[in-house]
Amino acid sequence: MAKNTFHSKKSLTVDEALLKMMNYCVYQDRCHQEVEKKLDALDMYEDAKNHIIIKLLEEDFLNEERFARSYARGKFRIKKYGRIRITRELKSRAISAYNLKAGLSEIDEEDYVDTLRDLAQYKLRTTKESNAYKKRQKIYQYLAYKGYETELIYDVINDLLPS
Repeated sequence: MAKNTFHSKKSLTVDEALLKMMNYCVYQDRCHQEVEKKLDALDMYEDAKNHIIIKLLEEDFLNEERFARSYARGKFRIKKYGRIRITRELKSRAISAYNLKAGLSEIDEEDYVDTLRDLAQYKLRTTKESNAYKKRQKIYQYLAYKGYETELIYDVINDLLPS
């Protein structure tokens, strides 16, 4: 006898989905976009999605300012991203200008410049380029990819490799 290959996905009740989303938000700060994608993946109706999002906001499971701050802190400290890249990433998650500014305020200016200098020194040590111009270019590209500002990059490169 042939097995039935059709599997119907069990749909969640609103309360089950809410509990699931609370756990999702407790594990790590989330933005609205991530929560909406997760609810879409759970095949929730629009009314149910709105109800769940409102509940998450009311009970402070979902807080975009907290998300922006934690995201900026984490990406800077762990991945060593610069402000430009963090800004781009937050904008891609539809974070408001106010929350974006709050997130970037988590980055200490002195730590920022020290991190940039450390990254430049690392790239200088690991670049096997003998041509001075090409070496400068490789360091610049690496730091720009990380999301640091052009003026700061040039300042650091000029300190490391005086012309």
